Amino acid sequence: MNILFFYHLFFWLVYYLYALFNRSDSRSYYERPQNEFLNWFEHFGTSTTFIDFLSYPFINFLGFNYEMMMVFFAWLGYLGFVYAYLFFRENIPVKITVFKRFDLLTLILFFPNMHFWTASLGKGAPIFLGLMLFAYAIKNPKSRIILLILGSLLIYYIRPHVFMFVAVGTVLGYMSGKEKISFGKKLFIYIVLIGGLVLVQDTILGVAGLEGSDDLVEDFGNFSDNRSDSLSESGSGVDMSNYPLPLKLFTFWFRPLFFDAPGILGLITSVENLMYLLLFVKILKKDFITFIKNSNVVVKMSLVVFFLSSFAMTFIMSNLGIIMRQKSMVMYFAFFVIYYYLAQKKYDKILRLKKFKRAKELEVGKIVTI
Repeated sequence: MNILFFYHLFFWLVYYLYALFNRSDSRSYYERPQNEFLNWFEHFGTSTTFIDFLSYPFINFLGFNYEMMMVFFAWLGYLGFVYAYLFFRENIPVKITVFKRFDLLTLILFFPNMHFWTASLGKGAPIFLGLMLFAYAIKNPKSRIILLILGSLLIYYIRPHVFMFVAVGTVLGYMSGKEKISFGKKLFIYIVLIGGLVLVQDTILGVAGLEGSDDLVEDFGNFSDNRSDSLSESGSGVDMSNYPLPLKLFTFWFRPLFFDAPGILGLITSVENLMYLLLFVKILKKDFITFIKNSNVVVKMSLVVFFLSSFAMTFIMSNLGIIMRQKSMVMYFAFFVIYYYLAQKKYDKILRLKKFKRAKELEVGKIVTI
């Protein structure tokens, strides 16, 4: 984790140098809170305004300059990786090696695209921290209630629709997980998350301009078409409107690849996407469905959050640059499911070997006794 800290700090420097010579939203995030006509609480709200609210005291009260704010948000991103490590290691104590020599958890923690988008002033770092806080806390919600609340607030205020995916995934996970969970614990989760969704439904729908809609399906279709058209106008746009759903998901998860990489950053991301694809291939087995059916709350929650987020974003994302940024929020949930599946297979193999050795020992013992 110490090495990971300096690795993440390196990506702060990379992003900072990138922002010096390219258009970056981080500049706008630094300038908006300095508006002399708005006080701190007038910046309070969801999405972009919440980042301005979060930045306001550091810029206006503590005098942070642009570089200091970039470092501060990079630190928030690093905390996300700390809780990601805790989330993985607490739930999966078995170590897995992939591609013959790499520790899978180390590989996951050091994927460069994840660090690039969480090492700068913007939404990427705090939303990633919020998601990993939530994922870590949900295993023991009562004892980690503060972390659970903090993570939920960060997710909701930065991306309300992602909070909906997380809440639905958690409820479904608790309903179908294999663990025997007390009724009180289930009731606590249901009341908090379902009640929270009811209270904030207008804000979530408002993200897509659907509040007060009489036909959510049709209106969402119109919104996704308009959003897709606007994003596809840039140089790295792809026309996904006529893609079948499997190809849309493939584009969101694994593109850009080398044949459509937008610039140097795209080429680097292509190498990472190829590794995502190779990891994904490892779960294309018949027993994966059985594994999901018998899996615990956290695995099912992670799978639902990943698929719901991917499904929704494929309808409104048609720009490879935006896709690279957006998927960094939810890919760790997919990695968790893959890691758990591989660890479960390894654990089952170890158990079978132990039973076989024990049987042999008993057999030898009987022969010696005779």
